[in-house]
Amino acid sequence: MVGGSRRSIGLSIVLRVITLNVNGVRSAANKGLFRWLATQRPDVVCLQELKCHEADLDARLHGLKAFESCQAFAEKKGYSGVALYSRTTPDEVRRGFAVREFDAEGRYVEARFGKLWVISLYLPSGSAGPHRQASKFRFLKRFALHLEKLKARKQEIILCGDWNIAHHEIDLKNWRSNQKNSGFLPQERAWLTRIFEELGFVDVFRRLNQKPDQYTWWSNRGEAWQKNVGWRIDYQIATPGVAATAKKESIYKAKRFSDHAPLTIDYDYPLG
Repeated sequence: MVGGSRRSIGLSIVLRVITLNVNGVRSAANKGLFRWLATQRPDVVCLQELKCHEADLDARLHGLKAFESCQAFAEKKGYSGVALYSRTTPDEVRRGFAVREFDAEGRYVEARFGKLWVISLYLPSGSAGPHRQASKFRFLKRFALHLEKLKARKQEIILCGDWNIAHHEIDLKNWRSNQKNSGFLPQERAWLTRIFEELGFVDVFRRLNQKPDQYTWWSNRGEAWQKNVGWRIDYQIATPGVAATAKKESIYKAKRFSDHAPLTIDYDYPLG
């Protein structure tokens, strides 16, 4: 194990997983993200939309020197990119899911710890126009096939990240006016329903918290943040076994590191 032991409550092992779309890792770092992460004592941190290349990452910037790290960068500079940090050295790391169009955008990295896989994932947004929505639909089609392959591993999996889809009306404030907008289209919501109902994956946050007004992203326009006019589009989606061990969830909003908020879930599950 790298950098210390996990927390324990009685005889239980608490695995703390944090996910956040940083919307530029250097910007988030300047706002204190990595100092905050160090205080949270996470076991795994999944970040999305790094907007950098490996040469731009400075270990001193992160403040997570005790962590192992693995990333998938986009070929395009200043675009997309995902990372996964862990206290325990992974047994195996894989980048991409064997689809050239999206692997070139740095949207997927997975790490195995014993029989548990943790994935940092960034789905495309379709809000930039019809061409990007078409790309998003291509992603959904190919990624559903990949999720079937993940399920066939018959191991536990936690998929963390920005899925860019609000599933139900409870998951965004202004759902009525967004029914024809990317992120809340009927086709997107139906796709996510299939992931849960047919493939058997679990929305871990909603397993623990069924309250309204629980959001992870707010537009920078107007006073969306101040008025909590948001969307819940960041998830930890897991296989049933590890999902059943989830004990506590939280969305951190005391300080803003990006236009998204960190989502933390504690599991009673060993890492490795």
